[in-house]
Amino acid sequence: MKRNWIFIAVLCFIPYNLITSASDANKKIVEIEKEVEEKVADEFKKIVTLTTYSTTVGETDDSPNITASGFEIDEDNPKKHRIIAVSRDLKRRLRFGEKVVLSNAGRFNGVWYVRDLMNSRFKNKIDVLINQNERHTKLHKVIIKRLD
Repeated sequence: MKRNWIFIAVLCFIPYNLITSASDANKKIVEIEKEVEEKVADEFKKIVTLTTYSTTVGETDDSPNITASGFEIDEDNPKKHRIIAVSRDLKRRLRFGEKVVLSNAGRFNGVWYVRDLMNSRFKNKIDVLINQNERHTKLHKVIIKRLD
């Protein structure tokens, strides 16, 4: 019982600002952790040029149904895989199989998978795989962002 009174007496002498500064420090730590998480999530976000391609020998190499990553494309409906090919400068930041989100891309908005690579002459560009009977898209500026 005597120990409890000593404990209470000691607590009475601790300045209130020390107690509140500890909780403020915890709040600050939580804020910093959220900022770090947002920066990691936005690790890769870039404006790129979007075009389209299909699985024809004229637009690909001699094995149009196999991507640079080795992924086999369904010949009847290649679009269902939601594949994009990236220029080699973007490939340094994006790995094969990685999910990305396209925005400001009209009908191509949404989640896509990096599974193919473009010719080395292209820079800051992505190609969206479409079916052979679809109309190709002209150059568009879109936002590509890594999806975690």
